[in-house]
Amino acid sequence: MNEQFIWKLRKVVGTQFVLLSAEDLICYGYDAQHVEHRPEAVVRPANADEVQEIIRLANEDGVACTPRGAGTGLSGGSVASHGGFILDLCRMNRLLDIDRENLLATVEPGVVTADLHKAVEAVGLMYPPDPGSMKVSTIGGNVAENAGGLRAIKYGVTKDYIMALEGVSPTGEFFTAGARTMKSVSGYDLARLMCGSEGTLGVFTKIVLKLIPLPKHRRSALASFPTMEDAARAVSGIISAGIMPATLEIMDNVTVKAVEEFKGLGLPTDAGALLLLEVDGAQSQVEEESSQAAEIMKEHKASNVQVAADADERDRIWEGRRAALAALTRVRPTTVLEDATVPRSALAEMVHAVNEIAERHSLMIGTFGHAGDGNLHPTILTDERDHEEMARVEQAIDEIFEVALKLGGTVSGEHGIGFSKARYLPAEMGEGRMNMMRAIKIALDPKGILNPGKVFE
Repeated sequence: MNEQFIWKLRKVVGTQFVLLSAEDLICYGYDAQHVEHRPEAVVRPANADEVQEIIRLANEDGVACTPRGAGTGLSGGSVASHGGFILDLCRMNRLLDIDRENLLATVEPGVVTADLHKAVEAVGLMYPPDPGSMKVSTIGGNVAENAGGLRAIKYGVTKDYIMALEGVSPTGEFFTAGARTMKSVSGYDLARLMCGSEGTLGVFTKIVLKLIPLPKHRRSALASFPTMEDAARAVSGIISAGIMPATLEIMDNVTVKAVEEFKGLGLPTDAGALLLLEVDGAQSQVEEESSQAAEIMKEHKASNVQVAADADERDRIWEGRRAALAALTRVRPTTVLEDATVPRSALAEMVHAVNEIAERHSLMIGTFGHAGDGNLHPTILTDERDHEEMARVEQAIDEIFEVALKLGGTVSGEHGIGFSKARYLPAEMGEGRMNMMRAIKIALDPKGILNPGKVFE
């Protein structure tokens, strides 16, 4: 970037919305996990026309542009690892419409996920995707990463709720993708292509989301198990019985102890693992499925199955789960959160492997995650200043992903690839699929200006 390019950016958005000071730039140099990659500038557009002009300028001058929402990502996707500027979309934060007749919401990319939840629930509707960072993360970032969440087991992930998109291509052209109709097979499914593209193929300026009716009843339960393997086998038992919980989460003993020390919720710190379950729907269905799930958990060695008596108890159960990562970050100076995902039937094997890897490399790993869809978050608690230990951490990460792939899994269930997992992707994708993805990237972004260094090593 040079002074002339900065002048052009200021002409588009105004001087106050081109940030250049060290104090401003350092705030954009991190995501929720990764070390600093400070950008050369931050540009904060207010509308789609400004986004288009900014991207057009970046393409003409060959300047790297990294789109960013709230920066809550965990794979390095929203940091400027290759220099250039950050395109901060948080000013574009209007909830444009809630269409109750067609069950649709239209938003700009900077709308905070939890704000959308509140707005649609106020009119009896529900937007199911609920990433752990939902109180801060933006819808645009959720779409870029195809974010999941606690309710993914029953309701799916972000891609399942994308109806239509408007945006700007890497060469500065407006585009639309998808449709507002429930059915549409007109042309390629560009909306699905863009969802999960991690800011490498386009910048979203408007998003149309599918909504569903808000469930009338919910019931939550918490169960203690002697080991993670026992809890994992209970998950398979619940699903095999035809029960589809809205949420089915797991926490190991390391995580439970950290959460209890952090929050003081009265969690059983002597448990080898906890399962947290919620069912929703009609009252009779909720009562039947929660009772049946409790019996199945007891058959798989669960003790002290606690069913929430009221909303306060329910909130306490889920407060503990949502505090898991924050609690673990307090244990040691450095936290390395991973995202290995396997078929549900392989969950017990995966948790056993993680525990074995932790023991063999003398590492503290707290594991929690979305047990119902096989998505685990092994969280290595370490100190980046200890180079010998960090070498063991890197070896452990390699082994965790190797096991996940051998079990038919994936290196990322919901956090994305960014730059932190790019070296693992070819082992999962294979040469043919990697070449096809590269061809798409080159075709849409011939100068490679949009979020360079992400997805591809």
